[in-house]
Amino acid sequence: MALTGIQIFKLLPKTNCKECGVPTCLAFAMNLASGKAELDSCPYVSEEARAALSEAAAPPIRPVVIGKGVRQATTGGETVQYRHEKTFYNPTLLAARVPADLKPEELARRLKAWNAFQYERVGLTLRPELVAVQDTGAGAEAFARTAKTIAETSEFNVILMTEDPAVMKAGVAAAGFKRPLLYAATAANAEAMGALAKESGLPLAVKAPSAAELAPLTQKLTGLGLKDLVLDPGSRELKQAHEDMVAIRRAALKDGNRALGFPTIVFPCEMASNLDVETMLAATFIAKYGGIVVLSDFAGESLFPLLLERLNIFTDPQRPMTVTQGIYEINQPSENSPVLVTTNFALTYFIVSGEVEASRVPSYLLIKDSEGLSVMTAWAAGKFSGDDVGQFVKKSGIEEKTKTREIIIPGYAAAIAGDMEEELPGWKVTVGPREAAHIPAFLKAR
Repeated sequence: MALTGIQIFKLLPKTNCKECGVPTCLAFAMNLASGKAELDSCPYVSEEARAALSEAAAPPIRPVVIGKGVRQATTGGETVQYRHEKTFYNPTLLAARVPADLKPEELARRLKAWNAFQYERVGLTLRPELVAVQDTGAGAEAFARTAKTIAETSEFNVILMTEDPAVMKAGVAAAGFKRPLLYAATAANAEAMGALAKESGLPLAVKAPSAAELAPLTQKLTGLGLKDLVLDPGSRELKQAHEDMVAIRRAALKDGNRALGFPTIVFPCEMASNLDVETMLAATFIAKYGGIVVLSDFAGESLFPLLLERLNIFTDPQRPMTVTQGIYEINQPSENSPVLVTTNFALTYFIVSGEVEASRVPSYLLIKDSEGLSVMTAWAAGKFSGDDVGQFVKKSGIEEKTKTREIIIPGYAAAIAGDMEEELPGWKVTVGPREAAHIPAFLKAR
C-alpha cells in the first residue's frame, strides 16, 4: 500500500542536506509520495528505511521478468484497474504452443516462420515473445529436446508446460539458461515445483481449479521464498475466464490482496477450436487483463492486429504516439518528386504516408515535431505555424535532395500558407487536400 508523504518523512534521515535537489527532507518525502523523485536521490537514507520504503513502494501486482536476450520481457507491475486512471506499463506477452513430441523438421519450420513475424510501427519493432512447450506424455527426453531447440535456435523465450516435476527438471536443465516460465505448480505438486523454481531461480506459474483457490497456493509458495509467480485460475470458458481476470486484478489493486498480486496467464488455445476464434478471445484478454496469452499458432493475419491492439492499449494515454521529425522517402523519390509536410502525430503520419504510398507517386514527406498533436490541434496551439514550418523546411535538408521548390501543406492548415511563403522565398506553397483519402488523386493529377 502506498505511503503518504508524512509516513515517508518519518523514515528519512531529516538532515535537510539539500543534496537530493530540494531544500528539505519533507519536500523530498512529498515528491517521493507523488512519484516525482527517486529514493536513490537521498545519499543518507538507512538500509532499514530503504527496505521499508521499497516494500511499500512496490506495485500491487509484482513485475515478473521472463526470458533473456532480445525478447526478454516483463509482465505485471500494473498499478491501476483502468488505463485512463494513469497508464498500463508492461504489455501482454504473446505465446504460441507446440507439443513436446513435434517432429524436429516441423519445429524448425514453425520457428523460422514465427521468427519472421516482426513489424515496424511508430519506430518500434512489434513481435511475439514466447513459445510454450507442452508435455504430451512423450517423456522427459522429448520435452527437453524441444525446449533446448527453441532456446538455442530462436530468439523466442520459453514456457515449459508440464505438471510432472521430473519432466520439468529435464526441461530446466535444457533451457534454464533462457529463464523460462515454469508452468505449473498445483495443489498436488506445489512443494516439488516450488523447490525446483527456487533452486533454479526461475518464475513459476500457479494453477488452481478456480480463482478462489489460488490464494492458498501462492501463500504456500511465497512462504517457501518464491516471489516471481504467475497466476492461472484454471477457467477455460470465456465468461468465467474474463470474470476471473477482473477479479484477480481488483483483489490486488483495490483490496490490497498480496496473495493475488501477480500477473496472469490465460489460454485462448484451450477455449476455441480454431485460430480465428482464439484471436478474438486473445483480444479480450489483452484488454482485460491477461499478462501472458497463449495461442495454438502464430499467423500474420491474427498476430498483427493483436500486436497493434497491444500497442494501443499499453501506450501512455497522457503521451501521444509520435514519429521522429525528419524527411521520409516514399516510393523511391527523385530530385523532381513532390514534397509534402505534416505533423509528427503517429496516426497522422501513418494515414498520410499510407495514402502517399498507395498513390505510387515517388514523394518526400516532411514530418515536423508538433509534440504529438494532429494538424488542426497543432495549428491551433501554435505548434504548426507558418513561420515554424518554414524554418523547419529550411533546416530539414530537403533542398539538398530535390530541385523541387514547391511544398504541399495539409488542407486543414491552409491559413499558414502566407507566412510560409514569406519564410521560404523562392518556394511555392500549395494547399493540399483536407482529407488524406484524397491525396492519391491529388498527387496523380499534378
